[in-house]
Amino acid sequence: MKKLINDPDRVLADSLVGYAAAHPEVRVDHENRIVYRATPKDSGKVGLVSGGGSGHEPLHGGYVGLGMLDAAAAGEVFTSPTPDQVQEATKNVDFGAGVLHIVKNYTGDVMNFEMAAELASAETGAQVETVVVNDDVAVQDSLYTAGRRGVGTTVLLEKIVGAAAEEGRPLAEVAALARQVSESGRSMGMALTSCTVPAAGKPTFDLPDDEMEIGIGIHGEPGRRRVPLAPASDIARMLVEPVLADLDFTASPAIVMLNGMGGSPLIELYLMYGEVVKLLEAAGVTVARRLVGDFITSLDMAGCSLTVLKADDELIRLWDAPVNTPGLRWGV
Repeated sequence: MKKLINDPDRVLADSLVGYAAAHPEVRVDHENRIVYRATPKDSGKVGLVSGGGSGHEPLHGGYVGLGMLDAAAAGEVFTSPTPDQVQEATKNVDFGAGVLHIVKNYTGDVMNFEMAAELASAETGAQVETVVVNDDVAVQDSLYTAGRRGVGTTVLLEKIVGAAAEEGRPLAEVAALARQVSESGRSMGMALTSCTVPAAGKPTFDLPDDEMEIGIGIHGEPGRRRVPLAPASDIARMLVEPVLADLDFTASPAIVMLNGMGGSPLIELYLMYGEVVKLLEAAGVTVARRLVGDFITSLDMAGCSLTVLKADDELIRLWDAPVNTPGLRWGV
C-alpha cells in the first residue's frame, strides 16, 4: 500500500487538520469531527446537515458553505458518523427554522441519522426532517443497504436544496424539494480498479487488468456484473442505458454529472463525458447543466459514475444560485 499517510488509524483526524488549514471559510470541530461554516447563516433559516463515511471527498465536508450545507459529520473511512456526531451538528445549526438531514441510503447512515434526529428533538425540541437519497439503478439491495444505494444525486440535491434554504424557505418546503430532487435523479457507476482502505492495507476486491466492474457503489463494493475491458464508447452505453431505462428524462431539461471515483484523470473523464452526452442527446435528453470531475469518490478507485437529474426551470434557477464551498463555487 502506497499512500500519503502517517498512520492508518489517524487518516481522518490528520486529514481534517489539513482541511481546516486549507479552507478558512469552514470551521472544524476536531473533537466531534464535524465541519461547519465559519460564518453561520442568518437566524430564521433552515439548517442543512449531511455526512457519512470519509473517503468520498469532496462529499460531504467539501460542500459546507454558502448555498449548500451548514454542517457535515465525518465518519471513519466508509463508516457512518455516530448518532452523537449528527446530534451535535444538528443542535449547532438549528437557527430557529428547523433542520433537514440529507442521508444517503446506507443502513448505518439511515439508522444513525434517525437516532440523532430523535436525540436532538428530545434535547432541544429541534424540528428535524429527513430525506433519504436512493438513486443508484445498479442494484436493488446491496451489502450496505436495503433498497437502492444513495450516490451521485446527493451532490446535486445538496446544491439545489442549499439554495432554497438560503432563500429562507420553511422546513416543510425545503424537505419537499429535497424529496422531489431525490426522486428525480438516477445514477450508475463503473470501476477499472478496486480501492484500498488504509486500515485494510490491500484492495477491497481483486479485478484483473483485462476486466471492469459495472454498477459499483462508493464503498469499494463490486458491481452488477464483471465484464471484459471495453472502449469508452461502450462503457458510456453501459452507464447511460440503465439510467434512461429507469426514468424518462426527455420531457424536461436535465442536469448531468460525470463523476470520477478518485483515481481517473480529468482527460479520461472529459473523454467519457463526450461519449455520454452523445448518447443522451441521441435519446432526446436536453442537457441544461453539467458537471465533470471528482465530486463523490471512493478513495483511489479508477472509474466513473453518471448521474442524470430531471429538472425544471425552478430547479435550474436554484442550481444556478451562488455557491461558495471548497468543492463547488460559482456566482460569488
